[in-house]
Amino acid sequence: MHMADALLSPAVGASFWLASGSALAWCVRTMKTSDRDDLVPLMGVLGAFVFAVQMINFTIPGTGSSGHLGGGLLLAILLGPQAAFLVIASVLTVQALFFADGGLLALGANLFNIGLISCLVVYPLVYRPLMRGAGTLPSKRRIGWVALLSSVIAVQLGALGVVMQTHWSGISSLPVAAFIWLMQPIHLAIGIGEGLATAALIVFVRQARPDLLAVGVHRAPGAASPVVIGVAAVALLTAAVLSWFASSKPDGLEWAIAHTMGVTSVAAEAPAWPAVDAGASLAGVVGGTITLFLVLAVGYWFKRHKSPRQ
Repeated sequence: MHMADALLSPAVGASFWLASGSALAWCVRTMKTSDRDDLVPLMGVLGAFVFAVQMINFTIPGTGSSGHLGGGLLLAILLGPQAAFLVIASVLTVQALFFADGGLLALGANLFNIGLISCLVVYPLVYRPLMRGAGTLPSKRRIGWVALLSSVIAVQLGALGVVMQTHWSGISSLPVAAFIWLMQPIHLAIGIGEGLATAALIVFVRQARPDLLAVGVHRAPGAASPVVIGVAAVALLTAAVLSWFASSKPDGLEWAIAHTMGVTSVAAEAPAWPAVDAGASLAGVVGGTITLFLVLAVGYWFKRHKSPRQ
């Protein structure tokens, strides 16, 4: 769902830069009062993990399209909404600056659609209220259906954001009615995929380290160290090896644009699968490492300039 610069006018791009930048500044200010000693290392490795999993597109059966995890809701559940938005902002910034994924003009809009909606809208307004009354540690069933519903809502709102930002920009020939009727159904399928993956990951965390999900539990310094090491190892494995198994089909946005314009795909020989590619593995490892160090640099900066708790 990464928008390209070509879809946005400078005015719309700047407006969403302002909106996302203001939210980012608020998150930084809020994070300066955090007392979680384990938060910054966890933010770093989860940023690298999300960068890696975004490389793995999964096929949407029967459509000729694919999708990938955004990761915003997953980060919000594990880190809290403000820290999660800082992490997803780092991931998208690295993708735009080093991998030409999205572009600088579109970065504010992508931050809004992929990060702000998931972390600062859906998590506090949908996920958290539905988790109330679940006790100190929510059940697997509650985690599953709430994560699924929240993911679907987040992806649907993000897809709607892409359509409206494109429409407001007025520089493409995409008819808004046809575009929206293609974007929303394909991203419904992607949202279900993301929801199932998010639920599975959170249930796994509940089994392995329930203290990371428990409400009101104090975490001693260093308590999350094994988790940090484990997530770092999984991120490395995902970027270096599992990325070979990504679908080669166009993602939901590319698919919707092509079908809106009436472009029919030309049959071509199916690429080798898995696509063993040392270059892709290196790019994934380098990108994840840059993301890790960017998040750590930002995190330790606001920790050094920490404000006293109100």
